[in-house]
Amino acid sequence: MSTPSSSRNSWKVSASIVSKRTSNPIRAIVDHIKVKPNVNKSMISLALGDPTLFGNFKIHQTCTDAVAKQLHSYKSNGYPPSTGYLSARKAVADKFTLPEAPLTAQDVIITSGCSGALDMCIGVLCNEGDNILLPRPGFSLYQTLADSKGVEVRYYDLLPENNWEMDLKQLETLIDERTATVVMNNPSNPCGSVFRKQHLLDFLEVCDRHHLPVIADEIYCDLVFSGNEFFPLASLTKTVPVLSVGGLAKKYLVPGWRVGWIFIHDRQDIFAKEVREGLNSLSQLILGSNSLVQSSLEDILHNTDSSFYDDTRVQLEANAKLSTEILSKVPGLKVIVPQGAMYVMISINIAEFKDIDNDIIFTEKLLGEESVMCLPGSVFQCPNFIRIVFTSPPEVLKEAYERMAEFCARHHK
Repeated sequence: MSTPSSSRNSWKVSASIVSKRTSNPIRAIVDHIKVKPNVNKSMISLALGDPTLFGNFKIHQTCTDAVAKQLHSYKSNGYPPSTGYLSARKAVADKFTLPEAPLTAQDVIITSGCSGALDMCIGVLCNEGDNILLPRPGFSLYQTLADSKGVEVRYYDLLPENNWEMDLKQLETLIDERTATVVMNNPSNPCGSVFRKQHLLDFLEVCDRHHLPVIADEIYCDLVFSGNEFFPLASLTKTVPVLSVGGLAKKYLVPGWRVGWIFIHDRQDIFAKEVREGLNSLSQLILGSNSLVQSSLEDILHNTDSSFYDDTRVQLEANAKLSTEILSKVPGLKVIVPQGAMYVMISINIAEFKDIDNDIIFTEKLLGEESVMCLPGSVFQCPNFIRIVFTSPPEVLKEAYERMAEFCARHHK
């Protein structure tokens, strides 16, 4: 039997192009911080957007009971359909449908977390060599997903002086024939901003004029503070097609349960059959999300007492107020008051410090001297800011902020 000819006469196994162009901007900066925490002070992390970290935010008992019921039924241990159980998709559609933005089970895809939803949305709308418009500052995963697919990233600015609203004039200059989509995040990570209705309408007018579909990241929907209101983007347009993503992670305080969703809002049939079929195909890459949690969605979404959501918002708003009151008094820092979500962005006036040249040095020194960890704004494409997650218990936040105040006083001119 003849042997096929081959020049493979030695081992050479390389990583793929996709893997080489995949990186996390947070890891690219944080992993290079060589400073160790101060061993004489307990470590306080204000960096991780995980509401379960300190144990003060807990999911409602109804939700854990719902999962336990499915666990003991032995009926949800197999492979679900890749787009999700029909019952799960119907439960989500019934929960989030609006007269202005109707949903049926056919408009919902259940995904492995909201990050899985984002991956599928970018994957279905963007080809290699296309470009995508992303917010700056914005969630770093957007760039990671785009880079991995060979999609050019173009950043549109959010304006801190306008409560982080989008710079729509600058955004419009970025659009060309190869702009596949724009990602809009509301409420925002990392900014903690909530967009006004008129601002969203102005944004949609730009998208409509340029025939630009939107990926709306609305994972923090309803986590808004007094005086603000969340408007689902798709409820404000009848013409612009919107893929809206969300999930259980933040509102229900269970990021590890890994259930998210995509809503297909397309009342003018612009996506038509092709995009829906494309999403169905991409869902088959991992054969569906968590079966136990999917099968529990009807109970979780429809039987959880509204007081659970109210209590979560009250805690978050109190922590936001505490953060603003303390940190706004610290020389050299300027707090952009959060309106929702669980984050606050703080501007560092570098000129006021004698030995701190940028946000990365600020976070390194803060970690080394005070054992307080926050993320430098550079990981969100926003230098000379820091992002703080305020989900810690109030006493932990107070301790962290006291250390930050002492740190700033020590380094202030």
